[in-house]
Amino acid sequence: MDEVRYAGFWIRFTASFLDTLFLALPIAIVIYYLSDGNWFDFAQYQQNMQYAMSGNASKAFSTQPQMSIKWELLFEVSVLIVTMIFWRRWRGATPGKRLVHIKIVDAKTFEDINNKQAITRSFGYIASIFSFLMGFIMVAFRKDKRGLHDLLASTAVIYEKDQSSSQ
Repeated sequence: MDEVRYAGFWIRFTASFLDTLFLALPIAIVIYYLSDGNWFDFAQYQQNMQYAMSGNASKAFSTQPQMSIKWELLFEVSVLIVTMIFWRRWRGATPGKRLVHIKIVDAKTFEDINNKQAITRSFGYIASIFSFLMGFIMVAFRKDKRGLHDLLASTAVIYEKDQSSSQ
């Protein structure tokens, strides 16, 4: 078996940023328009940003933008489904991961992940977030570069084989 090269924190961060641009943002725009602007109160958000920028943080935090849980749930489920479609079609990669030549694999066999792992990993992001982002930060400190969501789903993020041998 070829030597496996685990993808570290910054390359995974870059892939996530790219996925936000290429996957989440377009989905968010579609859902915002489908909701006829009722998903999220951008006017209140902009006003809060103005308060914060002028140094009035207490006023910025006093009134939070209203959000529709129905549309938020549709957004989250849509991102999950689209992500899983990409993982299936591109063998463990999303557009961001593909651009930086990394992919998600089973942690033991280094083969493609299955649907159960994909769903577990997606829900594992919640645990990684609610642990004050430590579930993501731990990627920087582990030898196998696995985050909490990877541990929960028995997955790992590695460089594609052709990239592993050239770097």
